[in-house]
Amino acid sequence: MLAGRSPRDLLGRAAVHLLLAVALVTVAFPVYYAIAGAFMGPSELSSYPPALVPHSVTGRNFSGAVDTIPLFRQYANSAITATAITVAQLFTSILAAYAFVFLPLKARAVVFGVFLATLMVPWEAIIIPNYLTLSDWGFGNTYFGLVLPFLASGFGTFMLRQAFRQLPGELRDAARIDGAGHWRFLWRIVVPLNKPALAALSIYVFLSAWNQYFWPLIITRTADMQTLQIGLTSLRDSEMADPGLILAGVVLSLLPTLALVVFGQRFIVRGLTAGAVR
Repeated sequence: MLAGRSPRDLLGRAAVHLLLAVALVTVAFPVYYAIAGAFMGPSELSSYPPALVPHSVTGRNFSGAVDTIPLFRQYANSAITATAITVAQLFTSILAAYAFVFLPLKARAVVFGVFLATLMVPWEAIIIPNYLTLSDWGFGNTYFGLVLPFLASGFGTFMLRQAFRQLPGELRDAARIDGAGHWRFLWRIVVPLNKPALAALSIYVFLSAWNQYFWPLIITRTADMQTLQIGLTSLRDSEMADPGLILAGVVLSLLPTLALVVFGQRFIVRGLTAGAVR
């Protein structure tokens, strides 16, 4: 396969592969060390030079993390919150994107511009009003308080609008002739034909919600309602002399994100590039 290639081409390919290998090691090594360190004892974690492979595998870090904080409850809180936010944003984004593409709205471009403008409002500018409002409503330290500010997303609407625009207008005309209304056309034709974009948006929203820190920190007050990211901070503060517990908690928090990235990366690429070329 290399026959006929000039030395310059071979050198360029070798340089590209070398850069990719360096980037792979740079990205993957922290993940590997977190997993390996979660199974190391205190002596191995504090050794110099650092041990890269656990010589005596132990599960005490995981049991210690569970005993120190309500890890399983906080894990469940993160899963419930991230799942609820993902489902809500998918539903609202689908409806809004469909309206911008298929409904004869007045001043459609203006309204869509308002949607895009919400992306330029920093979260820090509205976090205090959101906190005061939800606290007055009695939603502090509840699942409703964790979820309500994130039920809709301008980014999700923009992304699905671009994907829906790729559908030929003849599909809507054919569905109208068959007697299909907007609701049936949306769920029977539009949604099934845009599964890659919906999967990409789901993964993006779930990962963003799973890794939230600041909002859960201020809206929750008890350990039983805090999410996993807050629990990891508490674990670090309470057990600074034992980094093995922290690494064990980090590994547990990484499991859903790694699974989504590994099995959903092709949907991420296809979904985010939908609408780039028309």
